[in-house]
This record gives sequence, C-alpha cells and structure tokens, in this order.
Amino acid sequence: MALISKDDPGRELLLMGNEAVARGALEAGISVAAAYPGNPSSEIIGSLAEVAEDMGIYVEWSVNEKVALEVAAAAAVSGLNALVAMKQNGLNVASDFLMNLNLTGIRGGLVLVVCDDPSGISSTNEQDSRILVKSADLPLLEPSTFHEAKDMVRFAFEVSREINNVCMIRSVTRISHARGNVTLGPLPSARPKPHFDTNIILSALPASLTHPTAHRRFRQAKRLLADSTFNSYQGPDTPELLVITCGSGYLFSQEAVRLLGLESRVGLLKIGTTWPLPEELILSRLRDAGRVLFIEEVDPFLEDNVLELFAEHNTTLPKVSFLGKKSGTVPDLGELSPGLIIGILADLMKVSRPHADEAYSSTATDALRNFAPARSLAFCPGCPHRASYWAVKKALALDGRDGVVFGDIGCYALGVLATGFHQSKTLHAMGSGTGMASGFGMLGRFGATQPAIALCGDSTFYHAAIPALLNALHHQSDLLMIILDNSATAMTGFQPHPGSSVNAMGSQAPAVVIEDLCTSLGLKTVIGDPFDLDESAVTIYELLQESGTKVLILRQMCALVGAKKGPRRYTVTVDQDKCLGDECGCDRFCTRVFRCPGLNWDVSLKKARVDEAICAGCGVCADICPSHAIVRERA
Repeated sequence: MALISKDDPGRELLLMGNEAVARGALEAGISVAAAYPGNPSSEIIGSLAEVAEDMGIYVEWSVNEKVALEVAAAAAVSGLNALVAMKQNGLNVASDFLMNLNLTGIRGGLVLVVCDDPSGISSTNEQDSRILVKSADLPLLEPSTFHEAKDMVRFAFEVSREINNVCMIRSVTRISHARGNVTLGPLPSARPKPHFDTNIILSALPASLTHPTAHRRFRQAKRLLADSTFNSYQGPDTPELLVITCGSGYLFSQEAVRLLGLESRVGLLKIGTTWPLPEELILSRLRDAGRVLFIEEVDPFLEDNVLELFAEHNTTLPKVSFLGKKSGTVPDLGELSPGLIIGILADLMKVSRPHADEAYSSTATDALRNFAPARSLAFCPGCPHRASYWAVKKALALDGRDGVVFGDIGCYALGVLATGFHQSKTLHAMGSGTGMASGFGMLGRFGATQPAIALCGDSTFYHAAIPALLNALHHQSDLLMIILDNSATAMTGFQPHPGSSVNAMGSQAPAVVIEDLCTSLGLKTVIGDPFDLDESAVTIYELLQESGTKVLILRQMCALVGAKKGPRRYTVTVDQDKCLGDECGCDRFCTRVFRCPGLNWDVSLKKARVDEAICAGCGVCADICPSHAIVRERA
C-alpha cells in the first residue's frame, strides 16, 4: 500500500509536498481528482492515481487543464469533493471556465491546487497565479510547510463546501518538490452519493444576479478565514523590523532570523490565508511596526494587498516604512533562497553574515572547476527529437527558402537551443506553434515565400494543437505540421494521454490514434521514423513543396520508455582507427554539433568515444559521422 493511503492517524511520514497535498485530499474524502500533467504539480494526481483503486476514487489525466477543471466541477456540483491540480501555465487554460464557475458556484467541495514555478525551472514563464483570485472572488491559501500543505487541503474543502464555491491553494516548486515530515490524520469511512439537483440551473447568466452571489460567497470566505491558525506571529511585541511573509518565504525567513540571531529584534508574521487577508491580525501588527519587509514569490501580491489595507486605515496607524519588491529590497523575479534572505536581513539589521568554512569552500570550488564537466540543457541519449531536428535542419537547407519552425512546449522545446540545432524559432504556450504557423501560412498573398513548419508532441497535439490544425485546414493555410510522437508525456513523467491504451489508474482505455484523426479530416498524413535521417529529411523536403496543410508524424518511442521495455537496438562503438579526432575536417562534429550525451571527447586519446553506460543504442550517430568512424551493430 502506498504511504499516502495508510489509515494510521498520528503516524509521521516523510512526504513530498505534492504527496502531502494528495494525502490531504484523501483525508478530506475526495471522490474525483483530475489534472493535465505539468511540473511542478504532476505528482499530486500521480500519487492519487496509484491509490485510486484501493481508495475507491476516480482519477484521470485529462486532455487539458480546462477539461480537468470541468470534470472535477461535475463531481462538485453533484455534492462530491473533487480536486483539480495544474501548474501556473495550466491555470491560463482553465481560467475561461473558472471565471464562469465562480459565478454559478458548486454544491460539494472543489479545491484547485496551482503549483507555480518561480524562476521557470520547468516552465516557459514564472507567472504568479495569485492575481487571478482577486478577479474571481475566490479564497486563496498558501502552505509554508509540508504538514501544513496536507492540513490546508483538508481545510480548503471545508471552506469550499461552506461557501459553495471553489477554494484555491497555491504551492511553489520548493514546497511541491521538497520533502518534510507530515503527521497523518484520519481517513473518512464513507463518501456522499452524487446527485445533480435538476431543480437548479447553473448558469453564469444573468451576471446581474450571479456576480453579487459571488461577492456574497467571498465575504463568507473572509469570515471563515479571519481567525485561521494558518496565520501566526512570532517575535518581540515591538520588533525593529516586521517581516510579513507567506509560502516558502516563511521557512526561508525563519531560518535567516535564527542564523543571524535576530529573534529578539525581528518579528515574523506568517500569512497562510493570502486572500482574503486576515485584516485584523495584520493591522494589529502594523500598529507596532516602524519598518515592514515583505518576503514572497514571485510578484508583490501580498505586498500590494497589505499596502492597500494600510492605505484604507492610514489615519489610525503610525508611519510605516515598507520594504519589498517595490522598493528594490527584494528581487522582483526568480526564486527565493535562505542565502538571499540572510543577505537582505543582515544588511537591513546591520549584522554580520555567517561565514562558510573557507577551507571547505575552496575545496568545493576546486572540485567543481576541475572535475565537474561543463553541461548544457540537452536531449537524453537516444532521444528521437534530436534526430527529428536534424532531419528538419537538413530538409530546410535543401529547400533553401529560409523556412520557419514554430515550436511548442515539451521536451522538444529544447529545439530553440544548440541541442536542437537552434531550429525552433518560437516557444510560447501549448498549441501556439501550430496556431502561429497557421497564421504565417496565410502570408503568401502578401509576398511571403518562407515555408512554415509547426512542431508539437503527441501529448501537446491532444492538449491544444487540434483546434489550431482545424483552423489551418479550414483556411487552407500552407503549413507542414510535424508531430513528434514519442508515445509518452515524457517531459512530466510519462503520464498517459488520449493516445495511450491505458488511463491514469492503469485501466485499459481506447487510444485516439493521431493519424486516424488527421486522415478523417481529409489531411494528407505521412508517418515516418526520425531515426532514418535521410528518409525523414527527404519526406520533409517533399512535403514543403506541396501547398495546403499537411501532417507528418515522426514516430519513435521515448528512449527512457524504450529502456524499460527491452534491450538496445544497436551496440554502438567508435572505430579508433577511423576517428581522426582533431585531424579530421569535421572539428569534432559528433560531440560539438550533434551533441548526444552518449558521445564523449576523450581528452587523452583526442578522439571520440561512446559512453556505454548511457548510450541508448539508437545508432543515429553512425549516420552523421563524415569519417564513418561510428559503428553500429544489431544488439
């Protein structure tokens, strides 16, 4: 049995933040959970899917975040508890439905967990999701610890059921993907039976009636959150500096205060119910504060709202100096860290920073400089995307019209970098590559001569590219859509999608076959193998010579998935007699340009070699060596 499903109240476990969220949902008695995979949120639904059968709940990986929210909402309007999870980019997709659902409300409990990604570690942006709750009149909670993440989810369901509306929880990467101690609570023994009350019509129209209802529910949420134990203060009664913080900023601030020995001088006001604010608690602390520092990720959401609250009550409050992102005291982008907060507090409080052991620092620096190899973002060894981009590069060179590749989100987003030979020229939201290519393919009437290629993966195709493809077909846009089908949602953990033969819970499910869907639309659809470099390049070139909308499916299994299913296709070696090294006119072409991590440059021999430990055995590198020094043999 998985740890998160253990019915052992009081037991303490080491859980990832996302696992703690999943456990909180189980303790709240959820019946339905849905999501589209997106880091740093993926493990929430992944964890629930593992225990779905044992716990008697329904879990799915939906085709996109909007549909996931709709699936969860169907359960919530029928009186059940449902959870939906997504990353910040996914909230954009779901917001169209959310900004109507908030007006109609629900009948059960619906918790929306959004995991933001400060610094864009696995994202195209680092947007702050919190701003949306103000527009939607929805309550927002932010956990600072892993145990709190579990308890907040359970509390959020209580709030949601009380106000008959969605309650949102915002996590960040360092909460979602770190681990900490979590004490288990009891699991419910029964769940309600779903029933949709057909005497009630859930419609956002007319707004003149539904919008006031949303405001009323929000005021009710404000009363429920006002005295929450998720808000707390620690420190002197009259601090020299008051730190107002939330989420991961609280743990970092707490650590910084302790390491700097500022417990008697600095007060920490932790806000767990970020919206609506616990106004009385904040006002009581502002009355005794001369300076206030805001610590939060990413945007000054808490800062702005406290300043707004201060402005409303400034006649009854003393003069306060506010420091944070607006003053430039705290960076207005990127992740926070203990070191960053230590530096800020040390400067403000005029104390010395703790010094690291110089001998250790010197040794660590030397080790990094001398032994750690330089690394860049790269495709995995044997990744079919590397071969696909090589074929695209070759085809565009043959075509000679300076073709434009409109990229998309997935592992293949690395196509904008050297690992994809800089072939992708755009990278925005999921499906945007095909949408932009659809528009670019219509510019021939204005004299444009560059061919358009849209690249997307199989999961992205189902998620958001189909509408753009339909648009291109309907308007007869000149574009070639290349679908990089590696049979997995590889970037986020190999979750199934509508093209898979199983669902999130491991049950058999009918696969929606990409080529069947495309051919049913009347599109010319070709299937190729990206590992056949020459054939793929010729196929791309030929399709670029045709007008209209075409589809090429380059199908080859993800190397990481393939490694689990069977042995390598080839054993690959470098014939040291044929490899000329620096004497070859290729200038180390295999390791400098093709850049597969399975190929290394042997400094002592001054020749290329294969790293047998990580080589996936795709054999593609044998086709790109000008000296034919790379040899592949059937494994």
